[in-house]
Parts: sequence; structure tokens; C-alpha cells
Amino acid sequence: MKRIIKKSGLLIATTMLVLAGCQNDSASKKVDLDKESTGPVSFTLFSADPHPQWDKMESPVSKKVKEETGVSLEAEFDVAGGEQKIPLMIASGEYPDLILPKGNAAKLVEAEALIDLTDLIDKYGPNLKKVYGDYFNRLKWSNEDEGIYILPTSQVNQTYWAPGTGFMLQNDVVKQLGYPEIRTVKDFEKAIKDYKEKNPSIDGQPTVGLSLLADDWRIQITTTNPAFLATGAPDDGEFYIDPETFEAKMHYRRAEEKEYFRWLNHMNDSGLLDKESFVQKYDQYLAKVSSGRVIGLIDADWEMAEAQRALREAGKEERMYGMYPVTLTEEFEHHNFQDTGYLGGWGIGISVDNEDPVRAIKFLDYLASDEGQILQNWGIEGEHHEIVDGKRVIPEDEMKERNNNANYVKQTGVGALKGFAPPYGDGVVDSTGQTYTIASPDQIKDAYTETEKEVLTNYNVEMWKDLYPQKEDFPVKPWGAAFNIPVPGGSELELIMQKSLDIVKKRVPEAILAKPDDFDKVWDTFMNDLEKADVEKAEEEYTKLVKSRLELWGK
Repeated sequence: MKRIIKKSGLLIATTMLVLAGCQNDSASKKVDLDKESTGPVSFTLFSADPHPQWDKMESPVSKKVKEETGVSLEAEFDVAGGEQKIPLMIASGEYPDLILPKGNAAKLVEAEALIDLTDLIDKYGPNLKKVYGDYFNRLKWSNEDEGIYILPTSQVNQTYWAPGTGFMLQNDVVKQLGYPEIRTVKDFEKAIKDYKEKNPSIDGQPTVGLSLLADDWRIQITTTNPAFLATGAPDDGEFYIDPETFEAKMHYRRAEEKEYFRWLNHMNDSGLLDKESFVQKYDQYLAKVSSGRVIGLIDADWEMAEAQRALREAGKEERMYGMYPVTLTEEFEHHNFQDTGYLGGWGIGISVDNEDPVRAIKFLDYLASDEGQILQNWGIEGEHHEIVDGKRVIPEDEMKERNNNANYVKQTGVGALKGFAPPYGDGVVDSTGQTYTIASPDQIKDAYTETEKEVLTNYNVEMWKDLYPQKEDFPVKPWGAAFNIPVPGGSELELIMQKSLDIVKKRVPEAILAKPDDFDKVWDTFMNDLEKADVEKAEEEYTKLVKSRLELWGK
């Protein structure tokens, strides 16, 4: 046992003494900046996110990375967001070499499970410093502790050319209905209703109107998060942040959102909501969407991307989905493209159990290098792209594979390691004047199916993004995104948030599935439950975190 940390009062006193002794033994561990292994090395890695395209570093691109760095990864990818696995790590005191904890970094920092990377980056991370650039100060943990424990892995200086989330309709729906305006939930509902009446079955199976997903943490993606986006608020996780006062409020307590959930209740009462929405598992949801019989979704592109690819691969262009900036009423604007600035917070850390942190930081620095990023975005020269007149070009047949092969990442390794180190965002150019990523407006438009192009033309736009309010329509959020502000592990705030989320998982489906006459009663119970869980105290503490971040970032 290499690392033991503070435990709750649930453990007996003798165990606490043993734990405390182990903790004191390891607390003095320092990183030797001059100690580095030679030859091949394998690091264990834990990610709180699943990776359905993981190639086990056996693909051509990953083999190239191993050849250049001497590093291979023995990786574990969680399907539950790390909510159970990370506390178990902390309880055992044993950690993988590299950890992508998602929203649980604070627990690891509190447990002293992650090393401070500041000196390692200073000595061995020139590419990391180059990528972060002016945002490097956002890597500091807090006002009280300016150590760097997590390397954020979101894109730096990203230009978004595709909406990440919204209300989705099959292309054949709008096509068959004459391309109606899809702006409000009433428009969305009418399209589903009219199409379902005309098409009670698809490919011999009963047509499903709107399907949601409530499988564990995914309830936030398709069921609860859309409530704030549909009512004119940006994505700040479980809290709404007042842009003037920076006061935090659990977003379900907004009156506007109650009406959004009332609309979902109406959809259920009208028979337009999938009856399996709150019992289906993620794989069942993907299989259902991949079958082509689900008319509408409210989801993030990354969550249903596998099903979208499957439909494309099966030649069902008309069953693929377009994405629309639907809101409750026209008074609201969809904040999908509101600029957050660069997000610190979520990313990768090196644990105290890593025997060779120098090799680990060098590996991450290589992934952040120009060579590493070109490999992850463009692949291997002569195999996945060619050099024509000094420029990288992806041959037409290779691009077709990228767009249509659902296992392209796993087979080629292009992008398989992309989430493990900070990348430049779309639109950022290298020293040759080319973008690091292959994403560009022209590339995105070229990748559309003929059916998509037809739909967009009929809506008088060239890209799905064009349907949305643009980032210039909103001010930059000075606090970034509140959802990735670390919450102190074991704090009262964390406990209240967990209680509140448990209440949300119970009461929101109950409210949606209730008889319409009972909706207000169920909702009142929901609000009372949150108050009993001390939600106002959580709001007060979260407000302090938001204001602390503003101070840390010099805002």
C-alpha cells in the first residue's frame, strides 16, 4: 500500500491509526526531477469516461507514438463517470499512474493522490506551456494552493463549427413535412406528432416519438441539462450563475425550467415520449436510435455519435439527425455557442504512485507537440494523409472511411489518444499555416451527406451551426463553465450536491411521468426535498467557489 488518506468517521479507530500512519509515511514524497527510466515503459491509466474506440495502443498511429516515446498504456475506462471507482482508489490508497478523474479531481487533490506538476512542466513540458500559452495561469488549483495537479485536456483556442447539443430530428421528418420552422418546443412537438401519425412504423417497427435517456449520470445529458439550455441559460452544470451578481442557484429552482419539465410531462401524456426513456440502458438507447425508428432526440452529439455513424454506415441518410436550437418559447435564446474562454479543471493528472513522473510528463508533452497533434488529427503521412504542394491532404477514399467507418479511430488510432493531453482547437494554425485539426467549415460541409445538404439548403443555411445564435451574440463568461470548478472532496457542499442529485434522479422522472393534474404537486415535493437537503447552503457555498475562481483568474 503506497498511499492512504483521511477517512470518514465510519472506520473504527484502530483503522484510522493505521491510515494516519501510512499517510504520514507518504506525505513527504517528492518528485526527483533528474530520475528517469530508459527503455520501454508501461503506465496504468484510469479514465472516468468510456472510450468505445480504444485501440489498446495496437493501431498504426499508437504504435508510432510508442516508437517515439517508448511509452505504452494499460488503460481502464469507466462507464459510471468514476463516481464509484475513484472513492475506492482513495480508500485503498493505491492509484494508477495516470488519472483522468473528470469532475472528481478535488477528491484526489484532497487525498494528496496527485503530484504537483509545476516543476515537471517547467523542466520537461515546453510543448505543454506552448499549447496553454496565455491561459497557463488557469492551471493553478486555487487561491490557497497554486499547484498544478491537473492538465486540462479541452481544446485551446477552439473555434466551434458544429453545435454540440440541441434538439434532434431525423432528416426525413423535416423533409416530409415541408421544412417547417423548428424554433420552439411546440414546433418540435408538432413535427414529431405529425410525422408519427403519417408513419406509425419505420422499417417494420413501431415509430418512437421522442426518446430520452436516464441511465445513471447520463440523465443530466438528455433529460435535465436541456432544461437550462431551452430556457436561455448556458451550461454551468447543476447551477445557474447570475451573470450580474455571480450568485449560484440550483438550476431546477428556476421557474422557467418548471415549465420546460411540464412540457415533457405533456409529451408523455400525449403518447409522444418513449415509455422506456427512464428504464433503458445506454446500449439499449443506442441500439434503438441506430434502428432508425426514433424520430426525435434531445442529446449531445458525442453521446449519440455512435448511433449516428451506424445509421450513416447502413446507408440510412434520411434517418440521421439534424440539430436545432429549440427553446421553450421564442423569448429565449439557445446559449450553445456562448464563449467560456479556456476551461481549466477537467483533464489528466499524474498520481503519487507513478514511479517515473518524468517519463510520464514527457509522454504528455509529446502528445501536445506539433508532431503528436498532427498524428492524432491527420494520422501517418503516406498512410492516412499525403503531402501535396507542401500541404497535408486527406485522399478522398480515406476521408470517406473517416466519415463512414464507425470503427475508424480504433482501427487507425487517429484520435485514440487525443483526450489525454491538451490539444489546439479547431482553427488554430501551425508554423506552415495549416490547421492542426482537419476540422474546417469546408471539411465539415464536405462531410455532410447529400440528404443533410438538401435539408440545410431548404433552411437557407450552409451548416447546422448557422441555425444557432452565434458566440458574438453573447458576452464571454468570465467564470468559464461552473461545472468544472473543483468542489472540495468530503465537503458539506459535495454531500449536499450528491443528495440533491439523488433527489433529481427520483423526482424529475416522477414529474415527467405524472398525470398532468398531479404535476404541480410532484414538483412542489421536488422543491421541498431540495430545501430539506439544504440546497440554499449549497448555493451559498457554490457562489463562493465561483467568486474565488474569478479572483484566481484575475476577473
